[in-house]
Amino acid sequence: MLKKCIVLAAILLPFALLSQTDHKSFTVKYVDDIVKVDGILDESVWEIAENADDFHQYFPSDTTLAFQQTQIKMVYNNTTLFIGIKLYTEGDNYVIPSLQRDYRAGGNDNISLMFDTFNDGTNAFLFGMNPYGVRREALISNGGSGPNGFTTSWDVKWQGEAKLYDGYYICELAIPLTSFKFKQGETKWRFNSYRFDMQTNETSTWMKIPQNQLVYSLAFMGDMVFEKPLGKSRTPMALIPYANGIIAKDYENNEDLNRMGFGGDAKISIGNGMNLDVTLNPDFSNVEVDNFVTNLTRFEVSLPERRQFFIDNSDLFGSFGNERDSNPFFSRRIGIAEDKDGETIENGIIGGVRLSGKLNNNWRLGLLNIQTEEDEINEIPSNNNTVLALQKKMFSRSNLSFLFVNRQTFGDYDFVDPMDRYNRVVGLDYNLASKNNIWTGKFFYHKAFAHDIGDRNDSGGMDLQYNSRYFNFGLRGNFVGNDFRSDLGFIRREDIVAARPFVEFNFWPSKGKVNTHGFRFSPNFIWRPTLDYQNTDYTIFTQWQAEFTSQEKLAFRLFNRYTYLTDTFDPTGTDGGVELLGDNGYHYTSFEASFESDRRKVFSYNLEPGYGEFYNGTRYVFEGDMSLRLQPTVFLSLGVIYNSIKLPEPYESEDILLLSPRINITFNKSIFWSTLIQYGNQLDNLGFNSRLQWRFAPLSDLFLVYNDNYFVNSFMPRSRSINLKLTYWLNI
Repeated sequence: MLKKCIVLAAILLPFALLSQTDHKSFTVKYVDDIVKVDGILDESVWEIAENADDFHQYFPSDTTLAFQQTQIKMVYNNTTLFIGIKLYTEGDNYVIPSLQRDYRAGGNDNISLMFDTFNDGTNAFLFGMNPYGVRREALISNGGSGPNGFTTSWDVKWQGEAKLYDGYYICELAIPLTSFKFKQGETKWRFNSYRFDMQTNETSTWMKIPQNQLVYSLAFMGDMVFEKPLGKSRTPMALIPYANGIIAKDYENNEDLNRMGFGGDAKISIGNGMNLDVTLNPDFSNVEVDNFVTNLTRFEVSLPERRQFFIDNSDLFGSFGNERDSNPFFSRRIGIAEDKDGETIENGIIGGVRLSGKLNNNWRLGLLNIQTEEDEINEIPSNNNTVLALQKKMFSRSNLSFLFVNRQTFGDYDFVDPMDRYNRVVGLDYNLASKNNIWTGKFFYHKAFAHDIGDRNDSGGMDLQYNSRYFNFGLRGNFVGNDFRSDLGFIRREDIVAARPFVEFNFWPSKGKVNTHGFRFSPNFIWRPTLDYQNTDYTIFTQWQAEFTSQEKLAFRLFNRYTYLTDTFDPTGTDGGVELLGDNGYHYTSFEASFESDRRKVFSYNLEPGYGEFYNGTRYVFEGDMSLRLQPTVFLSLGVIYNSIKLPEPYESEDILLLSPRINITFNKSIFWSTLIQYGNQLDNLGFNSRLQWRFAPLSDLFLVYNDNYFVNSFMPRSRSINLKLTYWLNI
């Protein structure tokens, strides 16, 4: 009988799906009560609340209702949005890798809620929870078009608890309305939710989303309608002071670097849509170190921003231009500088202000001003850094953005060249996103200004992409002038005209273990205008990839490359090594494969071997990572990047190894211990970073951090520090 019911349900589910309307909504009832957040849902308000239910399956299929359903209820009062969620399961074998906040959603059991409070399909607030009550929050920007628009570094105060039951679990949330930004008098927000259920290997969403779109895309959202208009936001001012004591030793220069630091931030709400952030003597030395990277190119590598001051509305400032070649504002430039020997060192910040957010439904504003300290010993002047961004909504989900960047030295320093006293960039970006997200893209043009700057001082480009279920293509290209400068930006290389189109075919088998597979062809060409538009670089990239219903992934790649070196270059980075000849071209072909295992398993791994020609020699590469989950307390991982480069005599051959073991221990939802070891012989560094964190109050932390670095070859100490840092979040 049970089997017959299951078969009948499988037959009827597609018809039930067809009966659903494309657009969904529910009413959020107004209540006078204050709901106790305990994961029980026994208050009377939950009996009158409407359900947001009938979740659709997103994976492994997107043509049926979810087998493990979810029910979301919401009510609100003058200050708080209360949310009760019932998530049905087939058992209690949950996958919970860690008890630490801001977990990664994929590969474990959890639910996420997205709120588009200005109904623009461009920005949203995300709140999430797993069956053990661990919370996460994030900001989604650029319409949820990719990982760069998903920021988990954002923090805000809210409550949440979870409770396990037989056949389901309950998540209960209380989010202060002050945690959102919205228009006063608003009666509707766009809303969606997505859920990972590891026991049945199912991903589901409230609004139906095609599998060829990202699960957090803001193009596919329903409505949550408030029973009475929302009032004026009464966001308290937040003061976040810090105290930081560091005992440090630089063994290379035999210097003691002990210091005490005091300072802090303030967050002030202006109306319902704007934030004013103020920082005084900020401590931008992260308690979490950056990951080492292996760089075999001639160009700089960018690293993500982690500093809280720059996070809120970061897309307003940092999403201009082309992040690969010419991003005119890259916030990590602030707080570092080159000394008189050309070495990059930390540059202190006196203070700064940052105004950002929504002026109304159609306009967003961002204004940033930071003053850095002078360091005459290292010949670093005091600089004022200003960024102005203004964004106008266009059509349903597109926008036109204006940018002004100014870095200026006001002091009279004899060691500052007139060319370096100021640098400015002005630009326009048009960001395209169609209502159904089938068409996306960007068109931009930026111009730089500086003393005696050359005529080729601009950059621009386009990126137009079509995304459907079976066929995708992109028309992409950009240029960067030889004289284009952005001192506060990330300019990977100048003097280029690049074309990077692609075409992709995808297949979706109705039966079998393969969920989807497809081919991608992407030729990339670069020409150098100052060399009479000589084609100096190209890569012909061909790939076949498959994703299985078991969540495993397999791919094979072929690279046909050409590089014309205008200058000598040693790809191994060997000190004093013999460099490859300049004014010479190199053709080389290589192959790669990759396999990613099912991340639901206690032990999971990712393997990426590759072999082929490399300039005038060969290169074997192996990249991989593996992790062991002893849930929910211990999570062990190991990252490996190995490059064996063999070039003919007299050029350098080298085995370059980067090892990154990590140990994460979460004693409970308040105390975490993380240790990262990074061995990189290319950087000649063995680093240890061990961090104990106690979250003693909401968003308030005590950190004890130990850093130790050694030279790889001699194992002599390089630098060592112990850092005790206290931050406290105080709402006034």
